[in-house]
Amino acid sequence: MNLPFNKLLVFSGTLAVLLAAAGCSNMQMGHQGAKTEATGSAAGSHTQGENSRLEKCDQIIGTMMVIEDYSSDWYVYYHQQYKLGPTAPVLKLLAQQSNCFVVVERSNRAMKGMMKERSLRDSGELRKSSNFHKGQMVSADYSLSPTITFSSRNSGGIAAGLSGLIPNSLGRTAVGLAGGVKAQDASTLLTLIDNRSSVQLAAAEGSARNFDFGAVSSIFHRSSGGAGGAGLGAYANTPEGKVIVAALTDAFNNMIRAVRNYEAQNVKGGLGTGRGGLQVQPE
Repeated sequence: MNLPFNKLLVFSGTLAVLLAAAGCSNMQMGHQGAKTEATGSAAGSHTQGENSRLEKCDQIIGTMMVIEDYSSDWYVYYHQQYKLGPTAPVLKLLAQQSNCFVVVERSNRAMKGMMKERSLRDSGELRKSSNFHKGQMVSADYSLSPTITFSSRNSGGIAAGLSGLIPNSLGRTAVGLAGGVKAQDASTLLTLIDNRSSVQLAAAEGSARNFDFGAVSSIFHRSSGGAGGAGLGAYANTPEGKVIVAALTDAFNNMIRAVRNYEAQNVKGGLGTGRGGLQVQPE
């Protein structure tokens, strides 16, 4: 079958990209393709390998804890649907790498560990030189609360473009391959609360899109009679969490841009005094 050069080039390029994603099946620790937007490490004020697009602060704003409502509808859904864990570890990494906040730990599991040490102290089991006493925990000035507002998977739109370019069986194969590529979108929301006053200081939305090559594995498996497709799925299936992590990173960046220019809201008559601008008719 003879094809115009430009159409053959489109098909070859599409096939090359998909085969490149499919062909790498060896374990590669630290592989860039397996990383999310929240990457690298942090120890105190030192960071390494962080996202170059992460917003940073010249001065630390204060201490912060992350509060995640495990009973909320969005958390229950994504945990059951995608087997995703808490988003708090991602946000704590971003917060420390940004140098905007000192993170204090308040998760139930961590608190149990800390209180366990205190119970050992109270029972006399700890060494006298352990320097473990009351009044050492640091308070959290702020609370950061995440929400996943939506995450959906739709067609990437690649198949439709190829169908008109490449005819016959070759075109159908290309369309089948491209049809296995799905675009996944996610949107998240972060709110920053002042723990002393309960006032919401900042809110920021974040979004991200990612192309998932996972569905291509079944197409290769069928078209090759089972040969060559068996090892593709584990590598080519993009984790559902990647696009959500990217959306959280985007929301965090948007929040930091906002708090850099923070100005307190002023209410005539005083904040929370009952003398605000919206009043009901008196008796």
